[in-house]
Amino acid sequence: MTSRGVVRFWKREDGWGAIDCVQTPGGCWVHFSEVEIDGFRALDPGQEVDFEWQKPTGAVEGFAFVATQVRPVQAD
Repeated sequence: MTSRGVVRFWKREDGWGAIDCVQTPGGCWVHFSEVEIDGFRALDPGQEVDFEWQKPTGAVEGFAFVATQVRPVQAD
């Protein structure tokens, strides 16, 4: 499922964070390896992103959803 969301927080040292959107109540966990940008893969709180999401097979940092294929939204 593809959604647009906003980065709630990003733990730069650990390489993960959370994205909020209507389709993933409680937030969606995201790992740096899923961020589709060149160079150092990190996101900024408040940044808008498009992403795929799924339910994990087990608990992931207390989140019920996991993000994949995260792409920052480019300003028009």
